[in-house]
Amino acid sequence: MYQVSIFFSEIEILKLFPHEQILGSIAPRMKPLSLLSVPPPTIHIFLLTFIPLASPEINAQNSGLSLETEKSITIVRTEIPPTIDGTLDDEVWSQATVISDFLQSKPLEGAEPTERTEIYLLYDDNMLYIAGRFWDSEPERIAAGTLRHRWNRLGDDDRIAVVLSPYNDQRSGYKFETNANGVKHEAIYQNVSQNLPAWDTIWDAASSINEEGWATEIAIPFKSISFDSNNSAWGMNFSRAVRRKNEEITWVSRNRTYNPSVTGQVNGFVGLDQGVGLDVVPSISFKKQQNFSAPSSTSDITPSFDLFYKITPSLNGALTLNTDFSSADVDSRQVNLTRFGLFFPEKRRFFLQDTDIFEFGRIGGNNWDNNPATTQSSRQNARPFFSRRLGLSGKGQPVDLKFGGKLSGRIGRWSLGSLLIRQAAFEDIDASNIFVGRASASVLDESSVGIIVTDGDPRSNSSNSLVGLDFRYLNTRLPGGRTLEADAWLQQSSTEGSDGGEHAFGVGIQMPNKSGLRGGISLKEIGRNFNPALGYVNRRNISEKNASIAYTHIMTGKFLDYVYAGIGAQQFDSLEGGFETRLIVLRPLEIQSRSRDKINIRYYSTDESLSKSFRIYTDPSDLSREIVIPKGRYSWNEARINLSTGGHRKLAGSFSYRVGNFYNGEREQISNNITWRPTKYFTFKLAYTYNDIELPQGNFETRLTSLTTEIPFSTNLSWFNLVQYDNISETVGLNSRLHWIQQDGREVFLVLNHNVSDLDRDNRFHSTLADLSLKVNYTFRF
Repeated sequence: MYQVSIFFSEIEILKLFPHEQILGSIAPRMKPLSLLSVPPPTIHIFLLTFIPLASPEINAQNSGLSLETEKSITIVRTEIPPTIDGTLDDEVWSQATVISDFLQSKPLEGAEPTERTEIYLLYDDNMLYIAGRFWDSEPERIAAGTLRHRWNRLGDDDRIAVVLSPYNDQRSGYKFETNANGVKHEAIYQNVSQNLPAWDTIWDAASSINEEGWATEIAIPFKSISFDSNNSAWGMNFSRAVRRKNEEITWVSRNRTYNPSVTGQVNGFVGLDQGVGLDVVPSISFKKQQNFSAPSSTSDITPSFDLFYKITPSLNGALTLNTDFSSADVDSRQVNLTRFGLFFPEKRRFFLQDTDIFEFGRIGGNNWDNNPATTQSSRQNARPFFSRRLGLSGKGQPVDLKFGGKLSGRIGRWSLGSLLIRQAAFEDIDASNIFVGRASASVLDESSVGIIVTDGDPRSNSSNSLVGLDFRYLNTRLPGGRTLEADAWLQQSSTEGSDGGEHAFGVGIQMPNKSGLRGGISLKEIGRNFNPALGYVNRRNISEKNASIAYTHIMTGKFLDYVYAGIGAQQFDSLEGGFETRLIVLRPLEIQSRSRDKINIRYYSTDESLSKSFRIYTDPSDLSREIVIPKGRYSWNEARINLSTGGHRKLAGSFSYRVGNFYNGEREQISNNITWRPTKYFTFKLAYTYNDIELPQGNFETRLTSLTTEIPFSTNLSWFNLVQYDNISETVGLNSRLHWIQQDGREVFLVLNHNVSDLDRDNRFHSTLADLSLKVNYTFRF
């Protein structure tokens, strides 16, 4: 074994990268975080792949050119609103402010776009109007396969994305995007490098395809966003995607990206009117549930009521009564082969409103290449507030929320949020009051410092509280267009009957660069009794160290987009002394073409010490048959190759093959998915993951399959079906949703969930549980 230290000092970087472009992007001088034991093959492959990519000749092609030139324009006010039909034939658009000075952000930052783009801006008392003309030399090849509102990020379609930063604070903002079908998708930025696509609000968009390309018109009500009425200058940015070329055409770009910290300035916003600022949203649900295992049937009618009030243009109040979540998307199934719990993201709309204000310490939110050695669960570990703890039991069953109130927004440089929920009693848990308070202040140019407080435990009758402090540093203006992020946080929980060890803290620094050198290091410690009852924790009594370094070479030819190589490592040690887990992931080669086809290779080296035995499998047809991995020290290696095609194709997919050792045995894993989209009116997706595991204690297989069909009759009417099966539960689950959007904020959902199981494995599936619900909500806006 060799001992390797990962350094970020300027001297050590110079040894590998003797070129001043790299030194210009390295601000900190840090000591090594830790020594990581790396098997010799890992070092050899990494050096053979990584070092050649770092030659001066290659660095010269990756200068990190920034397109940011302090762009500033003045918006035109209109008395005559345009008609939002996607044709741009209203005379008023001839008076609009025009933006045409676009350049590429991808694949070659700073290069001239291959297609012409123009954006038009207007506003009146009530709305911001945005229009765009997108010339295309091959209009028949425009990617426009999505026809269902808010289904995804439009990542496979030609689209225009609009970033609004109404506070112009380089920290917060919104993203609105639409494609050539006029499909809408919106998101709120939880930090400048990550947004939450499940957020939604009321706005309008329409598009059309013509002989020259396509066009769009957008109207965003000022009632739908928060802003400072005393601020006449907004941060704003626009980015057009041409998917078949993997080309991004952007107004302002830095580090090959755009976000609320990378914008131009739009001046002239005065006299904006949010009306009363009141949204009243009554809804009603009709539900019928059938339990086939213990025959019973229930039905009920559930009225609910949501109220949203803008106390000021930048401060929002919300009230919910008898909250109903029957229209929320179901979770995707996962097969867990680890000792620790999995993480499932929040999907319920009430909790996603102003969710960015409650984010803490960038926990789970880092987007700096997401170190391949870390999992989603470990990145989210020690989150102080995770809203899925509310309204759901420990088994994932819905729990009634009697009422809830939320106050959130910004006052000056302060971001403020508070949440109060009354949760009903369930099983042997008493009804409880839940409180979350969050405040953060903007400091320096792009950074913030804050505090969070929680009180209450929705899943026990014990008292629990938590207080946390965090500092988030951001500098997107380093030489060469580089970015530096850092964070530090500290939490202390207090649980009835606990005897100490309730602390948690973390520090980290990273360079999330899109080209050239990138990487980061972090340290997290979680006490043995740390208990954020309103948060998320899946591993306690540990110190966690992470390190990652990688290099991306942007190609200048017409076929290849980039070549990438990197390595990531994660290590857990017990706070009581003793090693627990180490994972090193080498990515010796990843290549993507201009058409977004990709191949990547990974090598995994795992070392794990079990202080007690670990049950990895239980036969669902014979619960007495268990496969247990005994306590002890295990080391194993695996390799994986993955092939994928660009998602803009009518037939797209990916294939992954992973093979190697697994604990004291062997594992073979095959994973693939296929997406077929013959027209924009039909999408078929099939995904399959298979594990064949052979251990001295016994052999077993896992199979996870999902089948999705999407039939959008129009942008406002769609029928979605998801069928999921896994052989661990031997259950097939159907989720079928008919969704009609009469107009934004006025929707009808018809949702059927039906489970069938084959627990005795005689290939005969029997119904176990089914429920049908009809939900109608109607927004009255004043």
